[in-house]
Amino acid sequence: MISNCELRNANCELSSVKRPKFAIRISHFATRLACAFLIAASLAISAAAAADLPTDLQQRRARFMENLGSESMLILWSAPMRVYSNDVDYEYRQDSNFYYLTAIDQPESILVLMPGNRTRKEILFVKPRDPVREHWEGQRLSPEKAVHESGISTVYLTTEFEPFLNAVLSGRPYGSGSSEQDFAPFFTALRNNKAQIAVVGPPPGASGQLPESYVFVNKLRERFSGLQMRDVTRIFRDLRLIKTDYERSLLEESARISSEAHVAGMKAARPGAYEYEVEAAIEYTFKKNGADWGYPSIVASGPNATILHYQKSSRRMENGDLLLVDAGSAYKYMTVDITRTYPINGKFTEAQKDIYDVVLRAQEEGIKAAKMGARLSDVHQRTVEVIKDGLFKLGLITDTSGNQYQTWYTHNACHWIGIDVHDVGDRNRPLADGMAFTIEPGIYIRPEILNSLPKTAENEAFARKIQPAFEKYKNIGVRIEDSFLITGGTLKRLSASVPRTTEEIEALMRSR
Repeated sequence: MISNCELRNANCELSSVKRPKFAIRISHFATRLACAFLIAASLAISAAAAADLPTDLQQRRARFMENLGSESMLILWSAPMRVYSNDVDYEYRQDSNFYYLTAIDQPESILVLMPGNRTRKEILFVKPRDPVREHWEGQRLSPEKAVHESGISTVYLTTEFEPFLNAVLSGRPYGSGSSEQDFAPFFTALRNNKAQIAVVGPPPGASGQLPESYVFVNKLRERFSGLQMRDVTRIFRDLRLIKTDYERSLLEESARISSEAHVAGMKAARPGAYEYEVEAAIEYTFKKNGADWGYPSIVASGPNATILHYQKSSRRMENGDLLLVDAGSAYKYMTVDITRTYPINGKFTEAQKDIYDVVLRAQEEGIKAAKMGARLSDVHQRTVEVIKDGLFKLGLITDTSGNQYQTWYTHNACHWIGIDVHDVGDRNRPLADGMAFTIEPGIYIRPEILNSLPKTAENEAFARKIQPAFEKYKNIGVRIEDSFLITGGTLKRLSASVPRTTEEIEALMRSR
């Protein structure tokens, strides 16, 4: 919001050039053979990626435990079910941190990590099987299946979680065949009043409401001695910022699917159609590729394009409208973010092109600034400089030294992407290998903005001076957004296959 996979798109059609029948038969055979080879290769790649997940999960947990330390116990809960209406729930979506360490996609599960243990450093608790509930809700993971899915070898039922805590927090070992030596570092920390219960907050500050995880630890501290609370939000933030090789492969596939979906949306847009028809074409493409939306799709035509998170998708598109589409697929819990803005009749007007070209130049300059060692703020600032200059030349601001540009450019140009579309991570970290982020400048000429400015002499003078340009460009909203990954020390635009320049867009729209 705010990939080319040649195997999938291999062209297996015969040339239209006339040839002898025998040659055509050979060509058909060779073509079928080539297609079969490409399909087999694609399946092999998918199987290899699946095989990499257990190893990747083990490495993620190992890195987390290195940061956690031997005197700590992490307790991490799965996300709860959320009610949509009455007795109907939303489709389940796992807590991002829980999924990052387990790949378990079901509720009522708990992860415990104890880095200091000699054995059983990783313990997963899953809900007991229940034939009645499974009849209504679907099959739950058995402990054996949970071992296979997560790579965690010690799996208990959630009915054992409280007995586990009662034993371990009282300094007694838990589990068949375990001894005090298996828990020695944590038990020593308990006796020395240094044992830490690690949870995810985020920290609520001095007056904010306590997260449920904090409340839980406070109750433990009332019942067991030697405990301290530790918030490990920062560890997740730092680890998730650097994508593993496995995660990078999923991001690339999410980008491939999302790019295909954007092209499908462009082909569905036309005067007289409704925004939801474009949204349907996009999300159908997600579904047919085994993905889902990573965030509610934004399909905003005409004046709706000036609303950053417009979600109704209900307007009938008119000839001469621009359509702003911000949509990205979630593929195996990895999400990219792509935005394109294009004329539904296939041809930019002069005014639309004026705004579009400024935004495109800003993104191009932002891409140049996104070098190893730079920060997201450096990238954003470069887009600001370009947009200031462009708005001034168009007559939409009168001064490039101040913040007038924020009237029309109202958001930051960059955010991290990953398990969450606005993924966690320190924005001040220098760009490094494995980081994934967006560059998304935008200009939004909202018709009501001048009337909403504070009534000062300065603002009134500003509004008078830019009135002619405002009338020319009002109701135009343009955002251009691509997803990027730093890999091998270079910047890769994951969404490069989606038409982006005015020439590319108009060419695709003519081919519909």
